[in-house]
Amino acid sequence: MTTDEKYIKRCIELAKNGLGTTYPNPLVGSVIVYGGKIIGEGWHRKAGEPHAEVYAVNSVKDKSLLSKATIYVSLEPCSHFGKTPPCCDLIIAHKIPNVVIGTIDPFAKVAGNGIKKLIEAGRNVKVGILEDECNELNKRFFTFHQKKRPYIILKWAETTDGFIAPDEISRQIQNQNENIKKPVWITNPYSRQLVHKWRSQEQAILVGTQTVLDDNPKLDVRNWSGENPIRIVLDRTGKISKDYSVKDEKTKTIIITESQNFKNSENIFYENCTFDNSLASTISDVLFRHEIQSVIVEGGRQTLQTFIDANLWDEALVFKGNVDFKKGISAPYLTGNLIKKQTVLDDELLILRNV
Repeated sequence: MTTDEKYIKRCIELAKNGLGTTYPNPLVGSVIVYGGKIIGEGWHRKAGEPHAEVYAVNSVKDKSLLSKATIYVSLEPCSHFGKTPPCCDLIIAHKIPNVVIGTIDPFAKVAGNGIKKLIEAGRNVKVGILEDECNELNKRFFTFHQKKRPYIILKWAETTDGFIAPDEISRQIQNQNENIKKPVWITNPYSRQLVHKWRSQEQAILVGTQTVLDDNPKLDVRNWSGENPIRIVLDRTGKISKDYSVKDEKTKTIIITESQNFKNSENIFYENCTFDNSLASTISDVLFRHEIQSVIVEGGRQTLQTFIDANLWDEALVFKGNVDFKKGISAPYLTGNLIKKQTVLDDELLILRNV
């Protein structure tokens, strides 16, 4: 590993601290090095707050060293005025001579302009250090700006015999003594906690009508710290009443429907769509309009298969629990590139990418 790679790797580590809190901004980390030592570092925490370069510069105790230092940034410094001033201007103002950048920012208002501005100001600029790793860091941000849709993650749990849910008779037997409907769990509590961690990292979560009617899910992060994701609910004909948790107004909720009989409220927004063969694409367009960069699809088989059949997915998180149902609703059929396999106690987790 080269010196530049070592410090860009540190930038990536720092940037990950902002996962789930920086939307709609990207994840960015920065370190400042002088004499072979890190003298300042920082990461972007939240939209509207200072960028990584600002935190890094502010953390340097002896500012006179900046004129002889190198600043490393995982993503191209911004060159435009947004909610904060351009980071390029900050670097130039402090006379930092060397700038090492992980990857170019695809956002139209930056997209190489930051690099151009730094070079024109006489700075020594290197670009493309650990570029693949830096692109992976901001896979959500890049997908949103390059493909004009959110980064789509499919998630489900299936039994050892390949079912995603029990049949209706088995479900009724398990819920017969309950006042409200509850999910029938396939995975262990540690796997379920991991799912809540994932929810805290993504901007939205999507489920279909039947999942709401069967499980009455809250779709929150109650078993983890962090912000609840925006809830996306498919309800074609308006079957979901206000008694269900997804309509409790506690979290921003977008309901996609064909019905015209609903009005928006303080935290619930209705989007009218046609539920045809292009539904997955239509949903992606709706989420893009709402500036949603990432979504976990946790729906039932039909909802998941809708995205799979349209080839509109980027990543799949599939648990295989240590239970069997003998009969029920079959798990979705998906082929992808297996990039990781791990165990969570007696559960197996497969992580796949769309090739």
